[in-house]
Amino acid sequence: MGVWDELTGQAEAVEIFSAAAGAGNLGSSMTHSWLVTGPPGSGRSNIAYAFAAALLSTGDDDVATERQVAARTHPDLGVLATERVIISIDEVRQLVTTSQFSPSVGRYRVMIIEDADRMTERTSNVLLKALEEPPPRTVWILCAPSEADLIPTIRSRVRSVRLRVPRVADVAALISRRDAVDIATATRAAREAQSHIGMAHRLATNADARSRRDQTLRIALEIRSVSDAVRAAGTLLALAGDDAKAITAERDAEERAGAMRSLGVEPGGTIPPALRAQLKTLEEDQKRRATRSLRDGLDRIMVDLLSLYRDVLLLQLGATTELINLSIHDELLRASENSSAAGTIAIMDAIGTARQRIESNVAPALALEAMLISVAKSRPHTEFAR
Repeated sequence: MGVWDELTGQAEAVEIFSAAAGAGNLGSSMTHSWLVTGPPGSGRSNIAYAFAAALLSTGDDDVATERQVAARTHPDLGVLATERVIISIDEVRQLVTTSQFSPSVGRYRVMIIEDADRMTERTSNVLLKALEEPPPRTVWILCAPSEADLIPTIRSRVRSVRLRVPRVADVAALISRRDAVDIATATRAAREAQSHIGMAHRLATNADARSRRDQTLRIALEIRSVSDAVRAAGTLLALAGDDAKAITAERDAEERAGAMRSLGVEPGGTIPPALRAQLKTLEEDQKRRATRSLRDGLDRIMVDLLSLYRDVLLLQLGATTELINLSIHDELLRASENSSAAGTIAIMDAIGTARQRIESNVAPALALEAMLISVAKSRPHTEFAR
C-alpha cells in the first residue's frame, strides 16, 4: 500500500505533493515551506504525513519509514500537534531548535505543525524566523483551515495547497474498505458527518456517538418554549461532556499507565514523592486536553444543528438538494411546516453566533441558552408568539 492510498478525493493535491517529493532539490516543484489548508475533516494532517513519508522514504515501498511516520517515531520527523486551546510559544521554539539539525537517516528533516491556526501572533513570529532561512534539508509543513488563519508574513513564505471537501461516496468507500463497515452504514455516516473523514469513521464504528448525535437533533426539534430551551442547553452541554470523555478517557488511562511503567511503578502501587511532579504535569496536560475536547464536542453539536436547520430550510424553499439527515425526514418535514424560512435563517445565524462566543470563552451554558431561545422564538404558539 502506497503512502497516498488512504487519501480520498484529493487527486490534485496528491499530484502536487508526489511530484514535489519525487523532484527533490533538483525540481521546481519542491519548496521548503508548505501550507495545507482545507475544511475540518478534509484530511489536512493525513496528507501532511503522507508527504512527510514520501520525503523521508529511502526508496519504493519503504514500509519501515511509513510505519515510523505513522507512529511519529521517525528520527527525522518533528511534530507539533497540540490539543490545547492555543499552541504555546515554548512549543514552537523547541520545534524551531530541532529543525536546525541535519537529517540523520533520510534526505530531509520534516517539521509538521498541525492546527497552525492556534498560534498567536507572537508565537507565529518565532516560526517566521525559521521559515525565512530554513536549513537546505529542512521542510516545513503547516496545516490550517484557511490561509487567512495565519499572519500575512507567514502566508507569503509558504506554498499553499488547498484541499477539497471529499464527496460523500468517496468518504463512504474509504470507511467501508478501511473499517470493514457495510456500505449503507458508511454512506449514512459520511453524509451525516458532511464528508468529515474522522467524524464519519466515528459515526460508522461507534453506536454511542450515533446515539448522541440523534439525541442532539431530537432535543432541538422538541423545543417549544424558553423553559424547554434552558433545559435543552443543559442537556446538550452534558452530551458534549459525555462525548469529550468518551474520546479522552481511554487515552488518558493509557497515558497514565505508560507513565507509571516508565517510572517503574507497579499498577496500583504507591507513587514515590520524588515522581509525583512528573505525573502532575501529565495530569495538567490531560486537563487542558479535556477543555479542548469539550469545546470540540460543543462545536460538533452546533455543526450537527446547522445541518438540521439547513435541511429544514431546503424543505421550506422547495429545493431539490439532497438532505443530510435523511433518517429523520418526517420530523424535518413537520418542522419545516411549523416555522418560516426567515425563522430558520435566524436560528442558523444564532448558531453561528454561539460558536463565536464559545471560541471567545463565553460560558458555554449561556451561549447555548441564547442560541436555543432563538429556536423557541421561531415556533408558533410560544410565549413569544402571543
